[in-house]
Amino acid sequence: MGRKVHPIGFRLKINRDWDARWYAEGDKYVELLHEDRKIREFIRKEGEKAGISKIEIERQSNQVVVNIHTARPGILIGSKGAAVKTLKTGIEKLTGGKKCNVKVTEIEKPDLDATLVAENIAGQLERRIGHSRAIKRAISQAMRQGAQGVRVNVSG
Repeated sequence: MGRKVHPIGFRLKINRDWDARWYAEGDKYVELLHEDRKIREFIRKEGEKAGISKIEIERQSNQVVVNIHTARPGILIGSKGAAVKTLKTGIEKLTGGKKCNVKVTEIEKPDLDATLVAENIAGQLERRIGHSRAIKRAISQAMRQGAQGVRVNVSG
């Protein structure tokens, strides 16, 4: 049997960074890992239409810093930052009262982000658009934005 190396773990710190940057020992690690998962689910549910690509979580001693990479930051921020404030309060409830800082980062070219392209294709398929047309449209948009090549697998 061949030994398989996880591709993301293999490339960490070379062309990709960790999605969570913190350290904990023993039982605390499991606790914080579950907390991270709840935070990510909460943010994805709240910003469903915002085109969220990646959520990075950093932890200091008594603070949680959440960096959200999104295609449409205006939806996530809301009018006068109201949506960000609700995100902050929700995350503070999930973390048990720890101070929370939410940063929203805009993705310059969303057509080059693999997660957003996949969500786009899935949305088109849910709207009953033909799979070959949806794939061709996604590939052409990515190539127009400057992608060197695109590979798409659709199944199911």
